[in-house]
Amino acid sequence: MEKLLVANRGEIAIRAFRAATQLGIRTVAILPIEEERSGALHRIKADEAYVIGEPGRPVRAYLDHQAIVAKAVEVGADAVYPGYGFLSESPDLAEACTRAGVTFVGPSAAVLRLTGNKMRARQAAEEAGLPVLRQSPPVDDPAEAEAHAAGIGFPLFVKASSGGGGRGMRRVERPSGLVEAVETAQREAGSAFGDSTVFLEEAMTGVRHIEAQVLADAAGDVVHLYERDCSVQRRFQKVVETAPARDLDAAVRDSLLADAVRFTSSIGYANAGTVEFLVDGTGRYVFIEMNPRIQVEHTVTEEVTDVDLVESQLLVASGATLPELGLTQDAISLRGFALQCRVTAEDPSNDFRPDTGRIVAYRPASGAGVRLDGCVYQGVEITPHFDSMIEKVTCRGKDFSTVVRRMQRTLAEYRVRGVSTNQPYLQAILADGQFRDGPVTTSFIDDRPELTAASVGANRATRLLRYLADVTVHLPHGPAPTRVGPATKLPAPRTGQPPAGSRQRLLELGPEKFAADLRAAGPVQVTDTTLRDAHQSILATRLRTIDLVAGAREMAHTMPQLLSMECWGGATFDVALRFLHEDPWERLARIREAAPNICTQMLLRGRNTVGYSPYPDSVAGHFVAEAAETGMDIFRVFDAFNSIDQMRPAIAAVIEAGAVAEGTICYSGNLSSPAEDLYTLDYYLRVAEELVDAGSHILCIKDMAGLLRAGAATALVTALRERFDQPVHLHTHDTGGGQLATYMAAIEAGVDAVDGSAPPLSGMTSQPSIASVVAMTDDAERATGLSLDAIGDLEPYWEAVRRVYAPFEAGLQSPTGTVYRHEIPGGQLSNLRAQARALGLGHRFEEVERLYAACNELLGRPIKVTPSSKVVGDLALHLVASGVTPEQLLEDPASVDLPDSVIGFLHGELGRPPGGFPEPFRSKATEGRSWSPTCKDLTEADVEGLARNRRATLNRLLFPTPSASQAEKTDRYGDLSVLPSLLFWYGLDPHSEDTAVVLGRGVRLLVGLRSISEPNDEGIRIVGFRVNGQPRDIDTLDRTVASDRPEHARADPTKPGHVAAPFRGAVNVSVAVGEQVAAGDTVAVIEAMKMESSISAPVAGTIESIAAAPGALLEPGDLILEIRPAGRAASPEAAG
Repeated sequence: MEKLLVANRGEIAIRAFRAATQLGIRTVAILPIEEERSGALHRIKADEAYVIGEPGRPVRAYLDHQAIVAKAVEVGADAVYPGYGFLSESPDLAEACTRAGVTFVGPSAAVLRLTGNKMRARQAAEEAGLPVLRQSPPVDDPAEAEAHAAGIGFPLFVKASSGGGGRGMRRVERPSGLVEAVETAQREAGSAFGDSTVFLEEAMTGVRHIEAQVLADAAGDVVHLYERDCSVQRRFQKVVETAPARDLDAAVRDSLLADAVRFTSSIGYANAGTVEFLVDGTGRYVFIEMNPRIQVEHTVTEEVTDVDLVESQLLVASGATLPELGLTQDAISLRGFALQCRVTAEDPSNDFRPDTGRIVAYRPASGAGVRLDGCVYQGVEITPHFDSMIEKVTCRGKDFSTVVRRMQRTLAEYRVRGVSTNQPYLQAILADGQFRDGPVTTSFIDDRPELTAASVGANRATRLLRYLADVTVHLPHGPAPTRVGPATKLPAPRTGQPPAGSRQRLLELGPEKFAADLRAAGPVQVTDTTLRDAHQSILATRLRTIDLVAGAREMAHTMPQLLSMECWGGATFDVALRFLHEDPWERLARIREAAPNICTQMLLRGRNTVGYSPYPDSVAGHFVAEAAETGMDIFRVFDAFNSIDQMRPAIAAVIEAGAVAEGTICYSGNLSSPAEDLYTLDYYLRVAEELVDAGSHILCIKDMAGLLRAGAATALVTALRERFDQPVHLHTHDTGGGQLATYMAAIEAGVDAVDGSAPPLSGMTSQPSIASVVAMTDDAERATGLSLDAIGDLEPYWEAVRRVYAPFEAGLQSPTGTVYRHEIPGGQLSNLRAQARALGLGHRFEEVERLYAACNELLGRPIKVTPSSKVVGDLALHLVASGVTPEQLLEDPASVDLPDSVIGFLHGELGRPPGGFPEPFRSKATEGRSWSPTCKDLTEADVEGLARNRRATLNRLLFPTPSASQAEKTDRYGDLSVLPSLLFWYGLDPHSEDTAVVLGRGVRLLVGLRSISEPNDEGIRIVGFRVNGQPRDIDTLDRTVASDRPEHARADPTKPGHVAAPFRGAVNVSVAVGEQVAAGDTVAVIEAMKMESSISAPVAGTIESIAAAPGALLEPGDLILEIRPAGRAASPEAAG
């Protein structure tokens, strides 16, 4: 043998090239054009390489025996090595080689025909005296199977006669499933092997899969190289293999190996092969099949016998005898144990779906007793066309315990990034007690579904880089307004625990005494709203957890006198999921950890919790309980219309959770005006009385728009303190610029606590500056006790934070006195401006404000706070955009389209406003406009979810779409909350220094940008990063560039005639437009992952259109073709 063509690819081709090179044999690689383009490694490991096959059919290139042999003759190769898979068991390839005068490295065509037919192989084994399973003759008609099954018994297998790799095989537990299993196996076998013949076979239970490695020469000499244990399987595909089989009875081993040699000799076998057996717990074993080729797992045998099996194959094929090679039975011995794990590009958490993409990082493992057989490198592309295996990792050791520990270390060291892998799944198998103690049976994996749950790999760096690549390319918020990271403005890192504060007081006293202590305290207490309402009002709620936690940690050390930090609830929950891709529960937990000494506070929308519509009372109960367990101390409970019925369930839940309930009075109107006839002092006192009766520990005045004037504050605070024992807490917005006067009046009237925010995030639509509150009371009887120096020291940090979030600024340049006219809440004013700009009405915002005031009157002057404020804002925007005047709407509401929120409001979706509904406007506007209540009962699945996984279920119930989006983003990119905000919003700048990203304690990445390539024809750019000083390239689609690849139509799952691609692969349609097909007929073939699969017609009918070009590479769900179901008329497009 002088020149060897390897009719295979990947790691086995490279393995053969290595063996041939050691023997001085020149090597030839073959590959389809797709692999040449994707950078297949075996191409450059051979002396020569040639492209074969036709574009668009990469798998077929390795299945065309005539083309392969013709290429061997053309290039002067005198031998062909088939490897495993593809044509390795093809008698046609062996015969074609013989006819061409080329050596086939393997057994004869006759032997391949025998071993390739499981029924004939079983008969030969039985004739050789080997124990076999009970089996039926070939089954053509599924109806015949029942009679054969009666003689075999259940459970049994339906097997493809020409099958392998688990395809065409079905296990049947009981008679009722037999016919369907036969039909399915026949279809699968016909598609995969071109032979739909199946048979029935006894299914042994509790068995091990033991295979004997044999080697035979042309002279009739046969030896075994002991056995391998391949019992760790998934769907009949081997996952982990060991040699030798541990805990196998010596007598059983000797008998089994002797039978393997006898069978090999009896059929005239030559070259390497494997005789496979099942062994049960009693020691009974039976022959199941022979694999007439090298096996994927041959490496473990090589490691324990020190025999190079592939080199031996080549030498035997060249005419050498086993004795000449020194391979006599007495010369072959075992040393230690070996274990092989197959690392594949599959996602175990997603039903082992194969993954594709470019390998962006590859770090092989090494060390004593470690062997890698693979075909990967950094930059290679894993395509959908072939087997998903990336690398075989083999470890050797003196005993099984040693080899398992070595494999665990090796897999921990081994890194492949860019595609999902089964690496963590393998690690979970190795860590399993039964696997380590042994032995295991073939049901080991099926009995442990939890292994996949433990297999979601970290791959943190690559997933974060994918996000950074997308942001860096697209700059969705423009270039960074600053390159100064806020963290650089923090004072020196704090050490030790912060001083005791309000939380320790709450834990010591309990909610009731805590509230009484607040009422009895002389100094006015302060709640800092920077972490919630301040940035909600000024920066569209966009502040990320990483920035909030850093501020909270500093406040805990320098501002322990605070009553509380408002840090959660309101819109923050929604925005965290929808825009920040963060877990809001994790945010609360991290703030709690950063500030263990100051009470946390949240805004709770009564029965709406943090949503926009009411939910069953049990949802509020679960939400409050989970929040309290996570670290929430004070719940500010409100309802847009001050309805106690909407607040009472939430207040009760807070009390039950052992937290502080702050019942809230939403303020509106002008209490100071003699003309105010709706929102009067008596009205507010009635609301307060209901809140007290419901059990509120604290009474809060919530002045959303900054409408509470100094005189009104004096009157309201005085009356509340005179009437009730609860402390009074005042919250306002400084939209009009005069709320410090309101605070001073309230303090003089005895208010117990007020809200303020850090100066850089205060004023206008936010709260008054906390520094101003402190300065205003310093050296006075009710001084807050807070330090102006501490507040000032933190100002540079919050200033830097605000600069980072510049794109989300509300756009207000100064206070606005018009708030007393339009009454727009501070939190809404900034959002309303953004909405107006999005509608092209930014330059007409004064009209929006004017119509907001008019709509407020039209709707009966409701209290305006989320969600009621949205109703008024939606209507105002709608009228400005449509050019309808309030007078026209009032005169004929039925003639004007109304926003859904307005229709829901008028139907009572939010409850009854304090002034009632405006009539006859309401009746006219709702006539003919139906509405369905949004509060629905919980399903059984909801109830079960709340008991089993409360956080995830609450997220789904409250915000189903944002929750699903956040989960998808986390699955794709990992935990994005670890990214510094400059990176999260603006990506990387090639001129900046590398940025640290902290992944965990003692674990951080240094990330920098090297380059961004020009887009290729498909719009893909390569973004070059530096990660800890090492290059890392990420492919990202530039969505601003027109791709030469047309966007493919997607199949509509609601249309029975739409035929979709089941997975990513190259598709070739086998029917024509106008052709009649029956349900189940093959209409297309898809090539992917080393196999061709037929795609069947889902319905009978006529081919109406074909969407897939020949050889088109489609994604899952892409439309292949459309069938017009029988009995339906052609569509106008098709008819025309």
